[in-house]
Amino acid sequence: MANVKDITTRIEQSKLTNATTLNELVSNEKIKKRFDEVLGKKAPQFISSLLSLTNAKPELKAADPKTVISAAMIAATLDLPINPNLGFAYIVPYGKVASFQMGWKGFVQLAIRTGLYQTMNAAELYEGELISNNRITGEIVIDESKKKSDKIVAYVAYFKLKTGFEKYLYMTVDQVKKHASRYSKSYSRPGTPWQINFDAMALKTVLKMILSKYAILSIEMQSAITLDQGVIDSPVESSADIQAQVIYPDGSDSLEPAKEENKNTDTPKTEEMENDAIEPPNDYHEKSGNLIDGNYEKGVEK
Repeated sequence: MANVKDITTRIEQSKLTNATTLNELVSNEKIKKRFDEVLGKKAPQFISSLLSLTNAKPELKAADPKTVISAAMIAATLDLPINPNLGFAYIVPYGKVASFQMGWKGFVQLAIRTGLYQTMNAAELYEGELISNNRITGEIVIDESKKKSDKIVAYVAYFKLKTGFEKYLYMTVDQVKKHASRYSKSYSRPGTPWQINFDAMALKTVLKMILSKYAILSIEMQSAITLDQGVIDSPVESSADIQAQVIYPDGSDSLEPAKEENKNTDTPKTEEMENDAIEPPNDYHEKSGNLIDGNYEKGVEK
């Protein structure tokens, strides 16, 4: 015979499964407890921010609330605010679902927390500013005084470790556009992030590529790269659930070009998901240590 605790658990699970609105989900005891466990005293403010964000965006309000709450949980797990004005993390609607998306500033924030980086940034380059670009070392030289106009011609990402190792990644506007059109099925669609804020997406692309290829990645940074643009269609109850349940309707970090969608399918429009493909990490060696598949081994010589 079921005891009172078992019955209560079943009732709460039933409420969770049958919840049809975001307000119902955030009022569920299991969901509130999970946010409290992750965020502590910041949980109420975060949930309030989530509700305000959803109410302000009709497209997000129309998305499956379970995917909205799960995207929010990913941001909470990484301790990144979802206020779009801050640029750390976003909850982006795509048809009937919502995805978690990193902002380039979010990657910088996670890197700062490791204590391993001396500096990191991503920026636009304007016409006339570029003096030289060494395609072997990746090092670039710019002179802001040479700026000819406000026309953006390229994007650059840069980081320097406290060990002294530094890396640049330079991409012209045309290279970014070619990358986006090749790997994102929704690149040219109105209302998608690439069309709404191309510069922010371009900065995120160059930074994400340089980090995944050359940087020392903490567990948080690895999770951010892995979960970026992912969708979870059921409320998350643990950190393990996030990794286990995340799906990538448009593929994740695939080196395969985006394919044309099947217009006759009845599947929800998750095919509109962005796919910023990145190259797999390369082995990097220098005298101060080895950077191998994103892991740093001090003092090891090849």
